[in-house]
Amino acid sequence: MEKNVGGYDRIARLVVGLLLVIVGAAAVAGLFTIATGTLGLVLAGGALVVGAVLLTTGLTQKCLLNDVIGMDTYRGKSKMDAETPDENAGRPS
Repeated sequence: MEKNVGGYDRIARLVVGLLLVIVGAAAVAGLFTIATGTLGLVLAGGALVVGAVLLTTGLTQKCLLNDVIGMDTYRGKSKMDAETPDENAGRPS
């Protein structure tokens, strides 16, 4: 899979992912409660999972969902640019 996460998309994933992991871990550890009982644990676990996914996609710059829907925010050299030879390569100067 090619890189398809970059720019502001990547920054937002890293920041929000880190915040969700911190909040989820603190809630699971009992430092504060998101909600009472089982619902609180489910919400904290959900925050941990979503945060981990966002951090992973931000760090690797690869997102399966972006690939499925055809979204690409990465501004690196595209596959077509890498495969297309230079037009002036065979011409004399």
